[in-house]
Amino acid sequence: MAGISKEISVMELISIIIMAVVLAMDAFAVSIVSGSVSKQMKAKHAFRMAVFFGAFQAFMPLIGFLAGLSVRQYITEYDHWLAFGLLSAVGGKMIYESFKIKTVERNFDPSNIMVLLVLSVATSIDALVIGITLSFIKSSILIAVAIIGLVTFLLSYLGIFVGRTLGHFFENKIEAIGGLVLIALGVKILFEHLFA
Repeated sequence: MAGISKEISVMELISIIIMAVVLAMDAFAVSIVSGSVSKQMKAKHAFRMAVFFGAFQAFMPLIGFLAGLSVRQYITEYDHWLAFGLLSAVGGKMIYESFKIKTVERNFDPSNIMVLLVLSVATSIDALVIGITLSFIKSSILIAVAIIGLVTFLLSYLGIFVGRTLGHFFENKIEAIGGLVLIALGVKILFEHLFA
């Protein structure tokens, strides 16, 4: 199947890594909050949270990619506009959410499996949209999901310990920066198709 496992250029690899870091910002922010409000979080809890977040962030783009492949043949002429629109929408949403005041309840327990499942789905919805975008730009999904999953795992694990030491002072700023980067990637894709 086209795009499932193809060789990628250095520039495409860099774009995927940037996208992976940006996608992981939601999970990173939630991990920071978890570490700051839930002092009983131990290394095993941090590891479990990172595994959940990484797995969901890797799985969602795969679903989106397969969904995108089913319609790609009908939208080839304007797929770059769709990729730009989707990346801009996700980026705009991240920027908007970074300005919202977030409150965390005292009974918030990220070590609870059900809470962790809900958080994993909530932080990976954007990755579903990115998977659709990757099918439009004919990217290698296997490499993309591996990088997205690994980066999310590492940042989520790190986020717990950042939260313990620094609190959740800057998690909103992280989301805003991530949103701007996604919009910039969308503009890059659009310009490459229009002027290449």
